Amino acid sequence: MGTGTPDVVIIGSGMGGASVAAGLAGAGARVLMLERGRPIPADAHARDPRAVFVNGHFRPDETWLDAGGKTFVPGNHYNVGGNSKFYGAVLIRYRERDFEAVAEEDGISPAWPFPYAELAPWYDAAEKLYQVRGTADEDPTEPPHTGAYPFPPVVDEPALAAVRARLERAGARPFSLPLGVDVDTWLAGGATPWDGFPDTRSGKMDAETCGIAQALTDPDFTLLAGARVTRLETAPDGRTVAAVHYEREGEQARATPKLVVLAAGAVQSAALLLASGLGNRSDQVGRNFMNHNASAIIAIDPRFLNDSVHQKTFGLNDWYWGDGEGGPPLGNVQLLGRVSGEILRGQVERVPGIVLDWIARHAVDFYAITEDLPRPDSRITLEGNRIRLAWTRSNLHTHQALVARLKRLLRRAGFPIVLSRMFDGRTPSHQCGTVRIGTDGTEAPLDVFGRAFDHPNLFVADASCLPTSAAVNPALTVAALALRTADHIRRLELSA
Repeated sequence: MGTGTPDVVIIGSGMGGASVAAGLAGAGARVLMLERGRPIPADAHARDPRAVFVNGHFRPDETWLDAGGKTFVPGNHYNVGGNSKFYGAVLIRYRERDFEAVAEEDGISPAWPFPYAELAPWYDAAEKLYQVRGTADEDPTEPPHTGAYPFPPVVDEPALAAVRARLERAGARPFSLPLGVDVDTWLAGGATPWDGFPDTRSGKMDAETCGIAQALTDPDFTLLAGARVTRLETAPDGRTVAAVHYEREGEQARATPKLVVLAAGAVQSAALLLASGLGNRSDQVGRNFMNHNASAIIAIDPRFLNDSVHQKTFGLNDWYWGDGEGGPPLGNVQLLGRVSGEILRGQVERVPGIVLDWIARHAVDFYAITEDLPRPDSRITLEGNRIRLAWTRSNLHTHQALVARLKRLLRRAGFPIVLSRMFDGRTPSHQCGTVRIGTDGTEAPLDVFGRAFDHPNLFVADASCLPTSAAVNPALTVAALALRTADHIRRLELSA
């Protein structure tokens, strides 16, 4: 296929873009995907914790500005498959009530423009596409399913099965995380966790290995890596996107598609719209940035030997809808991927390595997530060609309460030492919300199918579309929304 005049251009190959591409496979449309990054090579330092967590081997040479104008290196990645190449493969649905207005400590988490039931069939489709392993009968907050998960859950390693049992005796209800990983294939590539480590097509079900793999079954699909989109150009009427400008290998190029699907991620999609001066009649492009309040919690028991490899198999939603005492929703807890002494060396200064190795051997690691509310003053702006991220946290006290509850539970379960550290703004803890969907073009940039109210041939299909962050990993919701958008395009745009 020529790359100049495709029917559809998809910008970005992460969970949103890849799922749209998969949904358009076989539609008879010429689809061109432009991705600024390149595939992670099979011989990369993908299983080296020092390369990944200490040296930032896979991070781009890019800096952003914070609210005060200080430069920082973001944790986002640019490669074929987007940030999903590094994700923890937790493919969990938003809970049914997450689609309704929910009273949080710092305000109202607004209702979505449609209920859970509208997205439920697309969750089913996304779980099938991404080959999710899970069970729907352990978590009391699990939303309705039409059937079982495609595969049974990933089994706890013995050390983690013991931890699960200790938590149950302490009164908690652990549930098996829905995961997009073939654990046997992953471990055949090396005895490492998958959480945070880049996949080199070796067992993790991500945007490249599932979404793009499905798209590549269609001969009318072309993936052009190393192509950085710089601008969207409109026709003289100012409404139709007429051209997509991009750079590749030092050359300037343009494509003139019928439809454009923007899926560059919550930060870069907003930045491209702002740079192009598009889609912002509502003055909401770049606003309502959300990033989960997230903390790492390490529970230490000198009598406990953690000989697990990957660790990340179960979670807790005991406090998802409240603290049990009439308080507000607190959030989700899940295991982190196994934290080794080498990983701790990259995070903790002035502690001898022998001490960190001992801690890792006798500890189990958790990840606590609390919802961040959409606020107009949390936003992406541009200063020249520099991205400025001004993030104002919400529900911080709620998050501290979640961490405190978890610490008490872990002590009851026999872990006498429990340490925690909150992730800062440099860590992308599920960025979303900057180009949200809605029903009114004066209040949201996109309609309920992700079409720009101001530009009928422009769609956005990534985490920027999300009206709320909920308190669970957003990857599956992004995929479900993107498959729904692809179906809408097939039925109403490509058939016209």
